[in-house]
Amino acid sequence: MLSLRESTAPRTVAAYVSIGTEPPTAELLSVLRTGEVQVLVPVLLDDLDLDWAIYETDAPMSASSGGLWTPDGPRLGRDAVVDADLVVVPALAVGRDGTRLGRGGGSYDRALVRVPGGRPILALLYDGELVDRVPAEAHDRRVTHAITPSAVHRLPIGPDVR
Repeated sequence: MLSLRESTAPRTVAAYVSIGTEPPTAELLSVLRTGEVQVLVPVLLDDLDLDWAIYETDAPMSASSGGLWTPDGPRLGRDAVVDADLVVVPALAVGRDGTRLGRGGGSYDRALVRVPGGRPILALLYDGELVDRVPAEAHDRRVTHAITPSAVHRLPIGPDVR
């Protein structure tokens, strides 16, 4: 993940604070902030869409709906993700065609619609969670990379499922 960051030299990264059994993101967020990258993290809204807030390494955070940890600071709005040069998303699994399996709420699919084409969208996974195929729905948005502990997998860039 960090080698991709260096090759793309993003100024703004949309990422997430991991929860539960998700691959840990604390070190990634810390390294991004050390490198003067602005980091946006999601804030789950009542309609399951995502707002965004600026992540600071030592700033106070609170548990919000859905169990997400979010900064206590101001919200930037749903469209803040448009400014991200690189987007890092959680996933339960990713198919080799880039189809991402999330938790079923569609929050990231709503947010990813706003991301301009050509921007890298990376899913963090454990080894074994990159699979041949995952179920797809009309609203699903594809990812461009699957990052596992053992490899960076560049996925075919093709049309979204929708």
